Amino acid sequence: MTAVRLDSLTKRFGQFTAVDKVSLEVSKGEIFGFLGPNGAGKSTTIRVLCGLLSPTSGRATVGGFDVATQSELVKRHIGYMSQRFSLYDDLRVGENIDFFSGVYGVADSARAARKRYVLQMAGLEGKETMMTGLLPGGWKQRLALGCAILHQPPILFLDEPTSGVDPIARRNFWDLVYQLSESGQTIFVTTHYMEEAEYCHRLALMYRGKVIALGTPRELKDAAGLSTMEEVFVAMIEREEENPQ
Repeated sequence: MTAVRLDSLTKRFGQFTAVDKVSLEVSKGEIFGFLGPNGAGKSTTIRVLCGLLSPTSGRATVGGFDVATQSELVKRHIGYMSQRFSLYDDLRVGENIDFFSGVYGVADSARAARKRYVLQMAGLEGKETMMTGLLPGGWKQRLALGCAILHQPPILFLDEPTSGVDPIARRNFWDLVYQLSESGQTIFVTTHYMEEAEYCHRLALMYRGKVIALGTPRELKDAAGLSTMEEVFVAMIEREEENPQ
């Protein structure tokens, strides 16, 4: 079952093309990664798919809803975590969860159970009264992830979610992402960390607004005759630089 579909999706800002005729499909329960340097178009693509930006041309559907004509329906069926910490530092942990329960329209009857789930998932049980701004980076990211899934969205967009946290915190965060995928949620994640690329079921390598390679990490490494995603990525970028379209 297809969860996300892009057909020649294009987004321009004036004369600048940030996303250039991108076509791909993401299946239900898949962890799909967008790998690329800063400025490649990853975040812009995510924002279009989340209904935050309108496409210039082409088409995209998320959960069966058209991002251009049904953006409000798209927003109700997704979770979104941005690359910048999106919670409120001056609220306590529990207050942030309560606030986002209201934002996402979690039913009153379900709020207590969802709050317990988030605290357990984030490893913050017993820390509900801590000021969010005092949390270590890894805990903040897990709390932000928990708040993004309070309403149990079938599709989750993570825009460079582990930026600025240490390698152990990144690994722990990805353990949570795997749990969500195994429960049937579709995860669409952008990253520029090469080791995170290995964690994805499939990858799109993006450069200058275009998808320059698509496949599983193993497929991409085998096709290039290389052993790591870092080597593959560097080789792909060098090829694009030598042969610009």
